[in-house]
Amino acid sequence: AVCLCQSLQLVVEDESEPLELREWVFTWYGSGSRAIWTMFLVTFSGGWPNYVHRLVTDVHWAYSLFFVIYVWLVVFAVTRIITATFLKDTLSAASEDAEMIIREQKVAKARLANKLHELFAVADKSRDGYVTLEEFRTVVKLPKAQSYFSSLDLQISEACELFAMLDD
Repeated sequence: AVCLCQSLQLVVEDESEPLELREWVFTWYGSGSRAIWTMFLVTFSGGWPNYVHRLVTDVHWAYSLFFVIYVWLVVFAVTRIITATFLKDTLSAASEDAEMIIREQKVAKARLANKLHELFAVADKSRDGYVTLEEFRTVVKLPKAQSYFSSLDLQISEACELFAMLDD
């Protein structure tokens, strides 16, 4: 901004330039604070052509190079910052979702383990801590047992085969 102010000072002081152009340049770029304010407006107002067009067309075409590079860099930088912010928030939310899913799965497994423990406690008619094949076949006929095995994606026949494999 200060460099713009300094480079445009010659235009403000040049009496061969139209007075209206000199006043416009002074209004927007005539001092360091004015140039800083103008660059703030160029950067954040979205109306940057209003502050640049006269410099390019009425003062010198070389200002177009400065402003093209400046606007490109600012837009690129702001876009990257916004993208990085959204990406950070998205990854943070995804991480929290993954942790929540893991917690829910652990709770669901614990509930299922408790239900199966209750089921086998009911199946153990002899109360000796072991479930025999006959006790197991009796308990799998219960609707409650069938729903437990269904939640494990096991058919009753598969459950009996599983019991036989575990019993060996």
